[in-house]
Amino acid sequence: MSRHRWKLYGAVTSAALLAYQLIPESAWWKAAWQVAVGYGAVAAVLVGAHRLAPGQRAPWWCFAAGLFGNVSGIAVAIYSAEVLHVDESPTVADPLFLTLYPACALGVALLLKRREPRRNWAAMVDAGTFAVGLGVLAWVYVIAPAAHSPDTTLLARMVSIAYPVGDLLLLAMLTRLLRSGGTRGSAFWWIAASCGAFFVGDTAWVVLNNLGVDINGLQVVNRGMDMIFLTAYSLFGVAALHPSARELDQAGAGAAPRLSLPMLASLAAATLIAPVLLGMQLVTNTLADGLAIVLASAVLFLLVVTRMAQLVREVERQAAKVQTLSRQDELTGLPNRRAWNDDIPRALKQAQASGAPVVVAMIDLDHFKKFNDTFGHPAGDRLLVEACSAWRGSLRAVDTLARFGGEEFIALLPGVTAGEAATILRRTLEVTPLGQTFSAGFACWDGTETAGELIARADAALYRAKEAGRNRVVAAEPIAEPRVPRGDGALVG
Repeated sequence: MSRHRWKLYGAVTSAALLAYQLIPESAWWKAAWQVAVGYGAVAAVLVGAHRLAPGQRAPWWCFAAGLFGNVSGIAVAIYSAEVLHVDESPTVADPLFLTLYPACALGVALLLKRREPRRNWAAMVDAGTFAVGLGVLAWVYVIAPAAHSPDTTLLARMVSIAYPVGDLLLLAMLTRLLRSGGTRGSAFWWIAASCGAFFVGDTAWVVLNNLGVDINGLQVVNRGMDMIFLTAYSLFGVAALHPSARELDQAGAGAAPRLSLPMLASLAAATLIAPVLLGMQLVTNTLADGLAIVLASAVLFLLVVTRMAQLVREVERQAAKVQTLSRQDELTGLPNRRAWNDDIPRALKQAQASGAPVVVAMIDLDHFKKFNDTFGHPAGDRLLVEACSAWRGSLRAVDTLARFGGEEFIALLPGVTAGEAATILRRTLEVTPLGQTFSAGFACWDGTETAGELIARADAALYRAKEAGRNRVVAAEPIAEPRVPRGDGALVG
């Protein structure tokens, strides 16, 4: 039953929201209904938080505190207006209404701290871009008019400014949440939808007021606005009761979501708000917020440059990673065959220039297919990884070990004679883990043969080691007829 508690709560709340459209047009009726829905959401959040582990509850307590304060503001506001006949701004209800913003922002911040152990600078820049872009819009149409209003007290102006600032904070945290990594279950989207509903409701209220719409006088508009906030309350309750709330603060295995086309378009729109406002004021010859718009434009420019720098660094990191993966065996971490083919000609040229000997050895794990069939592919992978680790510890620091393919490996041993190479390879054979062995064949470079010919001789020695019973190291046959370079560079033998 507990797993379906969110469905029961959602059904009851949906019915209450629909019934809200049918209650009498009475301030007391409406306030009582709103408080009931709001406190129901607070109770749902507390119940949902109680089901979580103690370390997971703090964000939900913040959400519950914000909802409780905001809903309590409704009750205080109706009592102040209807009983005390005090409705001039600011009222004693305003501090309660305003608790929603810092409480929800703190709750989201606590979630982000657990969802992303490493700081996500790209998401922070994106959130800052939205906040600054919409902040200049709020400044021009809400904050500046309220700050310079001659008809209100200083405290009233401060309260009027606090609401749009709280909305900008909520928007920034919502953007940061959407751009975060971590798991994205239903609870994640319910919380995002709730924060978005609060922001949409506040924005619609400001827009309608600026357009001169009498929100309280029009029943349809008034109840429609109320529905937005009641829905926002309820979505928090659904999120808390949903089973996915248990995974909400867990870090995801993958990276943060990529910069999608809608997000990129939204960021572009946010950066264009300031220049568009400046253009409108210049065209209408009403330039009154030039300094604020210029400062916002400068900050937006710096944020865009920072985001571009982040993207360039990310591309460089990805390119370096691709380059590494193209030359590295994914399972063992050794150089792969491509890297070997690139490096062996260079190693032979260096040996030719210095006159130092070079040995190439082919190594093949004995009966690897039988081991795989007996113990399974994961055990076979573990054998390859542990064998490579043990062999690298046995080889010298100057030696190179690469994976040639499957269970076959190749080693470059510079500066050693045939006898020294045999000693190194036998020592390496002894450390092969899990009771396994290998067969190896090695060849000393004659100073003239190609890399392919040298590897072919080592490979032939490897097959002789297998034919001789495996678990041994065999030297390659010397070249039958030594070849010397002619004057034109060709080989004569």
